Amino acid sequence: MTKDELRAELERQAQRYKDVYGGEVITYAAQPDPERKPWRKKANLLDQAFEKELEKIEKELHDKADKNAD
Repeated sequence: MTKDELRAELERQAQRYKDVYGGEVITYAAQPDPERKPWRKKANLLDQAFEKELEKIEKELHDKADKNAD
């Protein structure tokens, strides 16, 4: 079914509804879906401390690698 056929079918259904039930048909443009934003967890104190420890360990490893390279 093409868009034109679908439009024609919807128009026929709307006209039939008006004729049979005497109702009024109001058409609206489709509303866009709301944009979903990714969920993010707020870091708590334990998460922050863990991140600091990781950075400290990475720095120590980096310093050891530099020392061994010399």
